[in-house]
Amino acid sequence: MSEISIRPAALDDLDTIVDFSARLAVESEGVELDREVLSAGIRSALEDASKARYFLAEVAGDDGCPEVVGQLMITYEWSDWRDGMFIWIQSVYVRGEERRKGVFRALYKHVTELASSPGYCGVRLYVHDGNTSARETYLRLGMVEPGYTVLETPDKLKHEDEG
Repeated sequence: MSEISIRPAALDDLDTIVDFSARLAVESEGVELDREVLSAGIRSALEDASKARYFLAEVAGDDGCPEVVGQLMITYEWSDWRDGMFIWIQSVYVRGEERRKGVFRALYKHVTELASSPGYCGVRLYVHDGNTSARETYLRLGMVEPGYTVLETPDKLKHEDEG
């Protein structure tokens, strides 16, 4: 594989991010997302970095032009205990044929470099219980399981569909 470069996503990347995120939902959780809602959510983040930021991994394609092969999104969580900001990694996707070639490692390195700046206290992510290969990747990169379980309120969209 050629050199992997990381760049911030722009509004022009919307279709790619929507496609990757939809694939991620199916592959990791067996969920088909409403692409209209997904597109609106991603657009909202791309237009307002206080909500989230996307980073894209690119390699040179067969024609030599940059080709997007992976993505991740980051959000932020303030920690009063640490007087710093956690960066949360979310929406990680690497195209199937590009997996195990260092794409996520490059994205992760980019985020951990951001998190080493003053004011940040670490990087967190959550991984679906059944996604053992992703969990193993994260642990191999030096992440640890801190002993927390994520809880949430029920998804209002799921319950509206049931009723």
